[in-house]
Amino acid sequence: MGFRKDFCWGAASAAYQVEGAWNEDGKGAGIWDVLARQEGRIAHGELADVGCDHYHHWKEDVKLMRTMGLKYYRFSISWPRVLPEGTGKVNEKGLQFYSDLVDELLEAGIEPMVTLFHWDLPYALHLQGGWKNRKIADWFAEYASVVVNALSDRVSYWMTVNEPQVFIGAGYLGGGFAPFETCTPAEIAQISHHVLLAHGRAVQVIRREAKKPCRIGMAPTGPCVTPRDDTPEAVEEARRESFAFRSIHGIFGTSWWMDPVIFGRYPADAAEVLENDMPKIQEGDMELISQPLDFYGVNIYQSLALPGNHEGYEGNAFMGCPRTAMDWPVTPECLYWSPKFLYERYGLPVLITENGMASMDWVCLDGKVHDAMRIDFLHRYLRELKRAAEDGVDIMGYLQWSVMDNFEWLNGFDKRFGLIYVDYRTKERTLKDSAYWYRDVIACNGENL
Repeated sequence: MGFRKDFCWGAASAAYQVEGAWNEDGKGAGIWDVLARQEGRIAHGELADVGCDHYHHWKEDVKLMRTMGLKYYRFSISWPRVLPEGTGKVNEKGLQFYSDLVDELLEAGIEPMVTLFHWDLPYALHLQGGWKNRKIADWFAEYASVVVNALSDRVSYWMTVNEPQVFIGAGYLGGGFAPFETCTPAEIAQISHHVLLAHGRAVQVIRREAKKPCRIGMAPTGPCVTPRDDTPEAVEEARRESFAFRSIHGIFGTSWWMDPVIFGRYPADAAEVLENDMPKIQEGDMELISQPLDFYGVNIYQSLALPGNHEGYEGNAFMGCPRTAMDWPVTPECLYWSPKFLYERYGLPVLITENGMASMDWVCLDGKVHDAMRIDFLHRYLRELKRAAEDGVDIMGYLQWSVMDNFEWLNGFDKRFGLIYVDYRTKERTLKDSAYWYRDVIACNGENL
C-alpha cells in the first residue's frame, strides 16, 4: 500500500517569481513591481522585472516539464496582468498568455492547477486600501470571474489564495514583505477577515461559473509542531500546539485561517487573546467564508519542536543540524505529522501544494547540475508523506516547489529551489539531477522511495 493510483504528482510556481515581462503587453503594476524598488528591500537590489522570463519561454518550460514526467503543474495568475487596474477593463493579451499556457500544458499531458492569488496585488487597488478595504472581496470576485470564464473550460483544479499567513503576517504585521507595513492587532484581524471574505466570494464564483466540474481548495501554510516522542500524550500535545493561537502572531498559524473556512468560526483561543481586536463581522460573513472545499492544499517545508527541546536553538534545530540554503532545518517528519493533524481536524483530502528546498546549485564542468542534497531531501520527505498515506491519511498529491529556480522574494535570486536550473543572465535552462530522479519517482507512483 502506498500512494493512491490517481495521485497528483507535479510541481509549482508563482507568477511574480517566474514570469518577468513586468510591464509588457498591457500588464499593470503589482505591489511588488512598485514597492520592491524601495532601497534596501531586496537582496542586491534585485527585481523580478525579467528574472526567469517565463512569459517568453513558456513553451520551452512546458517541454521541460514534459521531460520530467510531471502530471500536474500549479501556477498562479498575475492579477494585474489580467486586470491592470485591479477591476474594470480586461487586458486580453495578458489573459491570452494564460490561455495559451493551459493549452500547451494539456497538449503535453499535464493537468493545470490555477492559483488566483500568489501575493501580486494590483498597485491600483493597494492605493485604495488593498486588503484593508472590505470592498476587496468584490474586487477579487470580479477578477475570479474573468479568469474562470476564460479558463474553466479546460481547468478543473482551483486554489483561491496562497499562504495568507505570509502575505498578511509578513506584509502587514512584520513589514518585511510588500506592502512593507506594520499594522495594529485590530487592523491585522480585520485585514485577515477581508482575505477570508475574498476567498469565500471566489469559491462562489468558481462553483457558479465554471464550465466543467471543478475541485477547489486554498494553499495556506502553517506550523507543524512535531511530538517529542510517539507516546499518546506527546502526540496530543503536538497536535494541540499545531493549532494554538497564543498572540497576534497566531495569524501565522493554521486555525486562525482555516477554522473559519472549514467550521465557520474563528478559534476560541484567538477570541480570548484578541478580545476587542477581533474582526468586525457582519451578518452572513461566516457563511460566506465557509464555502465547501474539495481539498486542503498546504505548503509544508519544516516542522517545529515544542519549546525547550534544544536549549539555545529554535524549533527543531540542534547543534550541527542539517539545514537548507534558506537556513531551515531539514525535518522530514513534517510531511507525516502535518498532513495527519490537518486531516484529523478538517477531514479534507490533503494536497501538498509546496515542498522543497533551496540548495547550493550550479552548472558543473560536465554541463550538468548535480544536486544530490535535494534528491536526498525529497527522498526523505516523500517517504514520510507515503507513511502518512499508509497510516490512513487521504493524501491527494504532492507538488514540488519549485519547477524552476526563481525570484525568492526578499532574497532575490540567491536561493535556488528549482528542479530546473535557470541562468538568469542568458535564460538558459538545465534540468538538474533531481528533475530526472523525480521523473522516476512519478513513473512508479513512489514505489521506489
